[in-house]
Amino acid sequence: MKKWKLYHLIGFISLFILVIGCQNLADELVGEKPEDAKTITITMVAKSSSNPVFLSAKRGAEAAAEDLSDKYSRIDVKIDWRTPKADDAEEQAERIATAVKDGTDAIIVSCSNDSILTAAINNAADKGIPVMTFDSDAPNSKRFAFYGPDDVEIGRNVMEELIGVMGETGKVAILGGSPNAPNLLKRVQGVKEAAGQYSGIEIIGDFYHAENADAAIEVMMKVQKDYPDLKGWAMAGGWPFFSEKLMDKIEPGKIKIVAVDALPVQLPYIEKGIVDVFLGQPTFKWGEVSVQKVIDKIHLQEEVEEINRMKLIRVWKENLGGWSRQLRAWGYEGVPKEYLTL
Repeated sequence: MKKWKLYHLIGFISLFILVIGCQNLADELVGEKPEDAKTITITMVAKSSSNPVFLSAKRGAEAAAEDLSDKYSRIDVKIDWRTPKADDAEEQAERIATAVKDGTDAIIVSCSNDSILTAAINNAADKGIPVMTFDSDAPNSKRFAFYGPDDVEIGRNVMEELIGVMGETGKVAILGGSPNAPNLLKRVQGVKEAAGQYSGIEIIGDFYHAENADAAIEVMMKVQKDYPDLKGWAMAGGWPFFSEKLMDKIEPGKIKIVAVDALPVQLPYIEKGIVDVFLGQPTFKWGEVSVQKVIDKIHLQEEVEEINRMKLIRVWKENLGGWSRQLRAWGYEGVPKEYLTL
């Protein structure tokens, strides 16, 4: 009899623990915010606040923060945007240091110059602030994870796409963006590696500039003037097409162009036949995935893989409509309405 009562008592206690555990889980996943909900501030330091790709990453981070705050009742996730206006690694490092002093809970950063930012990242990590990189890595730092593409592979793909539209002979120029950005230098490396497989391809040079439309257009126009027989451009980024200024300056089809990025402002260059292929980066996911990984680590206390790869999407005339609808679904403004029905 005593054993029977003991078994029932144990069973009742186990059931009580299970119910309480389920209730706690329910409180965690749904419901109103309790008064003791923790605010988690994630500082975001991208390369440049004037570059549309990083503004889209900001939107992705903010969307993830809102979704995670809704999903987990015990946390309220906030994005602290501390990105410099122009590409400046020293200023990025200063902003990371200031965020640490201000008590941020985590940092996500796209590194303009990994040698400069490694020290800033390590200082934050040593003070117990987890740091994740996206887009452009600092692999020798104490960051806990990286989300982004394989940049050497991107460069190879750019060159292979260019070969596909221009053939295996001719002069090719490489547009490289910032000469200090490790991800862009790797893309240039990949372009050269792929070009080296074709004896008829002559790389006339790799050309660098500040990462904005005007600087890129200035370099592009000078190169084309100096090399009137230029046959193709292999671009590590799509900077010249962040502006409409080239729409009347380049004859469609005269020079074959393949570039990375495919944001709304750039899509008319595909439609007009000026750019043959964009390799679109889902830049919205830079912010979205990075914030999710941070919460996985510091709130759910889960193991996060160190390297998390992002795949690019080939954008050309045949899938212009599908890509436009995807951009709209990610919350992009400025997608030409006529493309949404293609």
